[in-house]
Amino acid sequence: MLKVLKYSFYDLMRSRWSYVYFAFYLILSSTLLFLNNDLSKGIITLMNVIIILVPLIATIFGVMYYYDSREFTELLLAQPIRRSKIFLGQYLGLSLSLMMSLVLGLGIPFAAYGLFDSGSIYQFALLLMAGSFLTLIFTAMAYWIGLNNTNKIKGFGYAILLWLFMAVIYDGIFLLSLIVFQDYPLEELTLFMSLFNPIDLSRILILLQLDIAALLGYTGAIFKEFFGISKGFFVAFGILTLWVIIPVLLIKYKAGKKDF
Repeated sequence: MLKVLKYSFYDLMRSRWSYVYFAFYLILSSTLLFLNNDLSKGIITLMNVIIILVPLIATIFGVMYYYDSREFTELLLAQPIRRSKIFLGQYLGLSLSLMMSLVLGLGIPFAAYGLFDSGSIYQFALLLMAGSFLTLIFTAMAYWIGLNNTNKIKGFGYAILLWLFMAVIYDGIFLLSLIVFQDYPLEELTLFMSLFNPIDLSRILILLQLDIAALLGYTGAIFKEFFGISKGFFVAFGILTLWVIIPVLLIKYKAGKKDF
């Protein structure tokens, strides 16, 4: 698996799209720091961009890489290598390359601006951790969608629909349910529904550690009320970890059953 991971990682790092992804975050973070002239404000602004953009890019890259590397994958399947090692190696190689572009693209401008001498280093680390979680989660789900759909157009369509549902439609359904059932106690329902969206969880994970209660919103406020700051952080971290593990297990199961 490590050999497949290494090949996939180096192959992707030679791709021009990895450099475009890196350059985008490098320019974005540099521009935000220049305009805000404040590390904390830059982190808050980046959070609103990352929790939407990172899942989209991870989804597109995940399904695109699966279909583009299909012939190479079939060649590997003809070798005495376990299927789970092939697909998990490719998934991890893709995820690590995206995470590296994200971390370096955001980290270089912030480090140059004096991040390590400020009190915002912990909040910035949380931002990178949330972005890494979203990369792992949505890459895995996109890869699983590719495994389930031999038709490339269908696979791309389902992958984009997945991102659209998690990023936009889910919150719309959430708000609609709160309006319709506003006469009933909704705290437990709100808490329960927030656990089923990794984008919302990532936002809550960051905001719980920032002293900006006004930006928590209804779901974040409920989350904080139920768990508190410290306990809420570990609950969100644990649920996000499950969001990574479950799609990876689905990839492993589907890869073992799929007839190539």
